[in-house]
Amino acid sequence: MILNASQKKTLRTLGQGMPALLQVGKDGLSENTVKNLDIQLDAHELVKINLLKTAPLDAREAAIDLAAATGANVVHIIGRTVLLYRPTKENKLGVRL
Repeated sequence: MILNASQKKTLRTLGQGMPALLQVGKDGLSENTVKNLDIQLDAHELVKINLLKTAPLDAREAAIDLAAATGANVVHIIGRTVLLYRPTKENKLGVRL
């Protein structure tokens, strides 16, 4: 699913007040990080990720790699924070996209 600008705007609004559910540190994008992200996407659909200063990747690289590994869409990258979205059949967010 490819998100258009209006859909991304809606998801950015929802993600603005969310806490980060995942942090990426000095170990980078380990297998465990990807598994944890997959679980979080199944549970929440929209996940905010913080990259710590010790992370070996920049936010753009991490966002692309994580989205590819989990089948998610990159909604927004700002600073060292990434917002990813992967819809579920249940539409847990209740947002029509």
